[in-house]
Amino acid sequence: MNKSELIDIISDEANIKRKDAIMAVDAIIKKIMLSLKKGERVELRGFGSFQVKVVKERVGRNPQTGENVNVPPKKVVGFKIGKDFKSLLNEDDLK
Repeated sequence: MNKSELIDIISDEANIKRKDAIMAVDAIIKKIMLSLKKGERVELRGFGSFQVKVVKERVGRNPQTGENVNVPPKKVVGFKIGKDFKSLLNEDDLK
């Protein structure tokens, strides 16, 4: 599913106009991104949580030349799946 498909589903299931669904999805995504940028943890109960993690500087290798290169530190977003979501994913899979 992509963003456009999500918007269509929300529009249909909530019985709202597509432009209203677009505004809602965009607002949610923007707020999540801004909260993460501030270093805040974002938790959606039953779904999971997002948190910014800092990856330390390291020495990498250029695959073309084999030369060592310094990879600077960077921020990445980690996702931890929620209990309800994890249970849903594992239903009937092991039978």
